[in-house]
Amino acid sequence: MDYEFALIVLGFFAFCGGLIDAAVGGGGLVQLPALLHALPQQSLATIFGTNKVAVLAGNLSSVFSYLKRIKIIWRLMLPTMASAFICAFLGAASVSVVSKKIMEFVVFFILIAMTAYIFKEKNLGLVNTGKHCRTREILLGVLFGGLVGFYDGVFGPGSGSLLLFIFVKYFGFDFLNASASAKLVNLVTFTAALVFFVPSGNVLWAVGGVIALCNIAGSLTGVFLALRYGSGFIRKFFLVLLLFLIGRMGLNLFQN
Repeated sequence: MDYEFALIVLGFFAFCGGLIDAAVGGGGLVQLPALLHALPQQSLATIFGTNKVAVLAGNLSSVFSYLKRIKIIWRLMLPTMASAFICAFLGAASVSVVSKKIMEFVVFFILIAMTAYIFKEKNLGLVNTGKHCRTREILLGVLFGGLVGFYDGVFGPGSGSLLLFIFVKYFGFDFLNASASAKLVNLVTFTAALVFFVPSGNVLWAVGGVIALCNIAGSLTGVFLALRYGSGFIRKFFLVLLLFLIGRMGLNLFQN
C-alpha cells in the first residue's frame, strides 16, 4: 500500500475510532485493525504503541470536554484510576507473554453477556441513580480498574465499552456519566502503556501524529453528539457498537 494513501486511510479510521470511543468506547476495534493492515511489517508492540499515542490524544480532548459538563465522583475515580494505571503498565510489559487469543475469547463472551443484559434491562443507564460511594464501591472500583487496565495494556480494544458497562451496572451511573468516567480511566491506562512502549522504542511518531490529529477530531465530534443527545442516544449507540464488536471479534476468532 502506498505510504501517503495508507496515511489517508488510517486517518479516516482514526476519525471514526475517535468518534466511537468518545461516545461509547470501543473505538480501538476500528482503529487497531486498520493499523495492523496498513503496517504489516511492524511488530505488534510497535503497532500497539503507535495506536496508544493516537487514542491518548483523542482521549485527552474528550476528557476536557466532558469535565466541563459532567460532575465526576473523584472519591471513586481516583483509586480506580490508580489501580488501572498500575495494571495497564503490567499488561503492556506482558505483551509478549500473555496469550492474546485467550483474552480475546474472554472479552468476546463478556461482550455477548453485556449486550443481552442491556437489551433485557430497557431502563438501564437512562437515569443516574447516584449510588453512595462507600468502601464497597471503592474496592469494586479498584478491582474493575485493575482488571480492565491489565487487559488494556495487553491488547486494549473494547476496554472503554467494558468500563462504560461497569459504571452503569455496578455504580448506578447513567450512560453519559459512565462515558465520562470511562474516559478518565482510559486516560491513565493509555498513559501507563506508553510509559512502557515509548522508552522501548515501540512508537512510529510520524504515523502516530497524523492519526492522533484525526482521532482528536473524531473525539470532539463524539463528545458533541453524546452531550447533545444524552444517555438515550448513547444507550442505542452502545448497543449498535456491541453488536459490531461481537461480529468483528467473532470473525477474527473463528476464522483462524
